[in-house]
Amino acid sequence: MQMEDDVKVYRLSPGCDLSDVEVGKTYIGRVQGFANFGTFVQLNDRIKGLVHKSNAKTNHKERDNILVKVLNIRNNGNIDLEEVTIQVYTVEMVEKKSTAVRLADLRSKVGRTVRIEGEIAQIKQTSGPTIFTIVDESGTENAAAFVEAGVRAYPEAELEDIVRIVGEVMLRNNQVQIEVSSLSVLAGADAEEVRERIDRALDERAEPADIPLLVESDVLTRLRPEMRKIARIIRKAVFTSQPIILRHHADADGICSAVAIEQAVTSLIRESGGDFDADYFLFKRAPSKAPFYEIEDIVRDLDYALKDHARYGQKMPLVLLTDNGSTEEDLPSLKMSKVYQLPIVVIDHHHPDEIVDQYLAGHANPYHVGGDFGITAGMLGTEVARLINPAIGDVITHLPAVAAVGDRSEAEERKRYLALVKDRYTEDHCKDIALSLDYLQFWLRFNDGRELVKDLLDLTGNPDRHNAMVALMVEGANAAIEDQMSACMPHVQHRTLANGAELFLIDVEIHAHKFTFPPPGKTSGEVHDRLVKKHAGSPVVTIGIGPDFAVLRSRGVMMNIPRMVRELRDELPGGGISGGGHLVVGSIKFVEGMRDEVMEGLIQKISLVPVVPPE
Repeated sequence: MQMEDDVKVYRLSPGCDLSDVEVGKTYIGRVQGFANFGTFVQLNDRIKGLVHKSNAKTNHKERDNILVKVLNIRNNGNIDLEEVTIQVYTVEMVEKKSTAVRLADLRSKVGRTVRIEGEIAQIKQTSGPTIFTIVDESGTENAAAFVEAGVRAYPEAELEDIVRIVGEVMLRNNQVQIEVSSLSVLAGADAEEVRERIDRALDERAEPADIPLLVESDVLTRLRPEMRKIARIIRKAVFTSQPIILRHHADADGICSAVAIEQAVTSLIRESGGDFDADYFLFKRAPSKAPFYEIEDIVRDLDYALKDHARYGQKMPLVLLTDNGSTEEDLPSLKMSKVYQLPIVVIDHHHPDEIVDQYLAGHANPYHVGGDFGITAGMLGTEVARLINPAIGDVITHLPAVAAVGDRSEAEERKRYLALVKDRYTEDHCKDIALSLDYLQFWLRFNDGRELVKDLLDLTGNPDRHNAMVALMVEGANAAIEDQMSACMPHVQHRTLANGAELFLIDVEIHAHKFTFPPPGKTSGEVHDRLVKKHAGSPVVTIGIGPDFAVLRSRGVMMNIPRMVRELRDELPGGGISGGGHLVVGSIKFVEGMRDEVMEGLIQKISLVPVVPPE
């Protein structure tokens, strides 16, 4: 015999229809209205029935809850109900009898009510509905839930919860969207089963395609496993609607590396569903003035990320560093990122310091496999981009060649990447593109100039505009360089060091134009190029000196600038010394009052290193 407290009463979820109602069962309903012959009762927003006055037990007013038993479901869909009174009972929710539909299949279900299961990737409160971005094993879509204009629907649902949603599939601005009828947060075994299913599928989707490198390269072949790992991390971030912040050094090599990845990521975001402008708010590319991740950079990135997390319900981002991120100078920013649990991956060719690896989820650097800075960041970034999305491979094939000439690589890979694109881009044209990128980025400052940069890199399908813009930028850059050189070259000081190296010094603070192109680093490089031509048979070092910094360029002098910086820091307490870069190209910072001591210490160290006269 069933005891009263064992009685089950059912509540229909909003997604249920007539097929989910069973004769003989008792349901919780709500009084909708009255007629002479009885009371209308809603079982949910879509289903209602009638309690004939002969089957009423108590008096009610509109919107009262009421317990009703289903007596009959007529052929025309009308439901006959009987009011019941039960003092003690348990309530069981009735969900729509259906299997979950994959998000990737929703476009074929427009106009139909479906059930989906997935993870909440974003919660955005608009002036109207609450928009939940849902991720499952097949894709990403939005679900709109409305309670009242500007009021948060289903406040119990939080970011990264596993949810079950029932609703009608609609098209809004040609974008699929689910109009939510019900949303429930899954817990325990139900949630774990869905999460495991999604994770397994995402791991499979995130696995990069097995495609060959663009050119033959022993170093890149040895780096391939780490590049695949980084591509896998980035692909999974895209598939889970995790924002990506890409930081890169603000020179031609860094720009080429970053833009290659930008093309791969933004196209993959568009292919994976989500809002029409998701590739803009889920991906941000930002240049870094220094060849490392500065505190100024991480503070900006964290500020934007935390605001987006609070205002738009976005996940905290994946940070990708390219042409920076490998050295001790990156440590303060990497430590700050760890506080906020930001995953960071690095694609770089600066001489790495092992201490940074504990903060990184992935680190592709040619020095790890016996290579050096001749494998440029642009080469690495392009190969990783092709693994992220092979569909854009043909579009970005020329970027490693531009990066190679822009960064003055002497590796064999430079020749191979140039040969790969020689029918479309001559070496001189690649050099012009690289120079135009440096010139444009100087005026962009901290802006990415996304569309302008795409024109310079010939990524917009408008070759006439590309050629015109490159020619214009090169004309402006060369005029500025010649003006700067005419001011600088008469003031160059010369010494011959004990090891036979020819040392040239130029004070770029007092003998160069300020706040214009070329900046001190490139000014020093241009001076160095002229002196190398003049002293073709000798090892040459050029130092551009500022009030609290020095920029080093060399040929044929086997320096290790990061090590020299560390030694000077220990030897000159109070010098405030920091810096680094490549082994033979880099920079050093110090306090202005110690400039003379630092420079003499630096020159002394240069005079002791081996030299290799050019052939």
